[in-house]
Amino acid sequence: MFSSRTDRDLPPLVGEAPAFRAALAQVSQLAALDRPVLVVGERGTGKELVAARLTYLSPRWDKPFVKLNCAALAEGLLDSELFGHEAGAFTGAARRRLSRFEIADGGTLFLDEIATASLAVQEKILRVIEYGSFERVGGNEAHHVDVRVIAATNADLPALAEEGRFRSDLLDRLAFDVVTVPALRERAEDIPLLAEHFARGMTRELGREVFQGFTAAALEQLMAYRWPGNVRELKNVVERSLYRWPRAGAPINDIVFDAFASPRRPAARTAAPPPSTDGPAVPADFLARVAGFEQNLLAEAFAASRFNRRRTAAMLGLTYDQLRHYLRKHGLNARH
Repeated sequence: MFSSRTDRDLPPLVGEAPAFRAALAQVSQLAALDRPVLVVGERGTGKELVAARLTYLSPRWDKPFVKLNCAALAEGLLDSELFGHEAGAFTGAARRRLSRFEIADGGTLFLDEIATASLAVQEKILRVIEYGSFERVGGNEAHHVDVRVIAATNADLPALAEEGRFRSDLLDRLAFDVVTVPALRERAEDIPLLAEHFARGMTRELGREVFQGFTAAALEQLMAYRWPGNVRELKNVVERSLYRWPRAGAPINDIVFDAFASPRRPAARTAAPPPSTDGPAVPADFLARVAGFEQNLLAEAFAASRFNRRRTAAMLGLTYDQLRHYLRKHGLNARH
């Protein structure tokens, strides 16, 4: 059954800009479909909030919503967190550990920073999405789960797949559809609305009754800034400015963008002296030299393999897709 939640119960996604409203409309449509979803956007745009909205508007709204940041763990730990491990699987594994997939069974698993997962972990994730089964680390028993996967990234996954750094088959499965969260600079008309929203929340946290607003000069500063950290950075700036503003009964006029700004800020270390120029000259056309080396290496390997692409890839320690990438990169059209 579907959730009876109202918009008031959903994760707060504030904005009226057309690009933002279009993304929310797409989320509302996608939520009802039991398919993997990929959420992409710059850091601080609210990808986790989008994933939560996809979950709470879905038929799985009352089931577990489990989150895991793939960038926060080394490969071995990520493998163990995602798929669990058996007792004795490795040093320190005194007890069996359930996997995040098992904990999320029946519900949704949100994998943030999916681009940082290793190719080996990606292959296991693909298997769970395709077949609903996996084996714990150190075990050989298949465990079956019913989990909807939502993944997020700020990386260009198609480009990484082209380079062989992300599995193309996993990308195909994750990208049933892609929700692109617009950067704050692409929805500048939402800056005053968001600033007001964050300021009112901070006013309540400080135990004050009324937020007195921003002066025109302060709003002008907020609108002129580029916001590389997007909504997350705006929230920090607004809350910092409000709590530091000494006149609680007057509109905020001083926006504190840089928390490190201080006359007592430690001075930067003196830069190391430039390297001596007495040694051998370093070629200025570095990239051209590297490209030439790659072309020569490809040509030599092709000649040695009698122009067989698969043997050439094996000789160079590349996958077939990686070899094709380099051929296209250098405009080479070798015979099969």
